[in-house]
Amino acid sequence: MKKLFWFATGIAAGLAVAKQLRENPEAKAAVDEAAKRARAIGEAFTTGYKERESELNKPKTKPARATSVKPKAKAAPKRKSAAAPAKRAAAKTSTSKTTAK
Repeated sequence: MKKLFWFATGIAAGLAVAKQLRENPEAKAAVDEAAKRARAIGEAFTTGYKERESELNKPKTKPARATSVKPKAKAAPKRKSAAAPAKRAAAKTSTSKTTAK
């Protein structure tokens, strides 16, 4: 029942708008202007989308390397020496209080 109510309300609102557009040339001009702006926005989005898509679909080319520049050699990793210092065990100290008599 609720759906039928909203369906009928939508039809009534559509008829009221159509009547206003027929009788009021200012309302028709406003609707035409809004439609024109919506088309312009849609065309701008479409153009931007197509430009970005063409940028992303370009074949990737590697930049040309100059032949006079030599690539840097990687340094060898440092080795740990065999005589690495051993970790010392933490000395436990007792903290007993002495009482004076």
